Amino acid sequence: MPPKAKLGQNFLRDQQAVRRIVAALGDCSGRTVVEIGPGGGAITGELATKAGRVIALEVDQALAAQLSADFSRPEFAGEGNVVVETVDVLAFDFEAASQESGQRLIIAGNLPYYITSPILMKLARSAHVLDRAVLMVQREVAERVTANPGSRDYGLLSVMVQMHGPVEPLFTLPPSAFSPAPEVHSTVFRWRFSPRFEELGIDRESFLEFLRRIFALKRKTLSNNLRAMGLEAGTIGQALRARGSRPKRGPRSCRLRPLLCCGVLFKSKGPFLSVERPLLDDPNRLFVRRRADVASATASTTRAGVWG
Repeated sequence: MPPKAKLGQNFLRDQQAVRRIVAALGDCSGRTVVEIGPGGGAITGELATKAGRVIALEVDQALAAQLSADFSRPEFAGEGNVVVETVDVLAFDFEAASQESGQRLIIAGNLPYYITSPILMKLARSAHVLDRAVLMVQREVAERVTANPGSRDYGLLSVMVQMHGPVEPLFTLPPSAFSPAPEVHSTVFRWRFSPRFEELGIDRESFLEFLRRIFALKRKTLSNNLRAMGLEAGTIGQALRARGSRPKRGPRSCRLRPLLCCGVLFKSKGPFLSVERPLLDDPNRLFVRRRADVASATASTTRAGVWG
């Protein structure tokens, strides 16, 4: 079935890339993998041999029907673990799928260019039921998603993705790896979900709105942005310097530690902190990502990425 340009369909045809993507997911045996945009089924077929169950989400009804028929063929009948759902990923209930499988989900996908950001935000909202993802996006988007503070590509998208878990670029594919060939290169990156809002007592939606306001004026200094939100200059400077950040920096060069620690200043201004947490006053404890990192708590505060 020919790809449909209006749905952003560019089917992956490079079999070596298919194997690399599935390998990057790690051990999927006995696990449920949700594939976003299965297209011609290249990645789906490889996943079927590695995962306990594959849920392929395809919005194109005709293509979904074709995929269902393909994975009913004798060569896949023995697996019997591929379910094709005709649904828009933005409407898919990841939490219900996680509850049904009894475990956090693994995600794979070649994301359509025209709705990449909404899909990333959908995954971020579902991060509490997701384990890890290997995703393919337009190279320029991947550069923004995986950018470090202070780099040219660092911005709101970088922060909003990385605050739900660390990301790393894996490899880039040329247009010739797809049919039809797009006009851009594509990059595959891995995202390990580890949201910490509940642990830190932070209201996620309020804090995200705070970040949107900060980055809306990204050319202004962080100090000026915070003053515009009603805080006094002296208080801002003292708080930022105490957390290792200079007030004259712009938001594009600032990690999340100073922003989160400054949360104590906003409790009377429209709080994003849902409860008092002593963690906020102890950076070495604040940025231990998981219990397994406790032994290297101090080192964790200086790792690359927005949490450092």
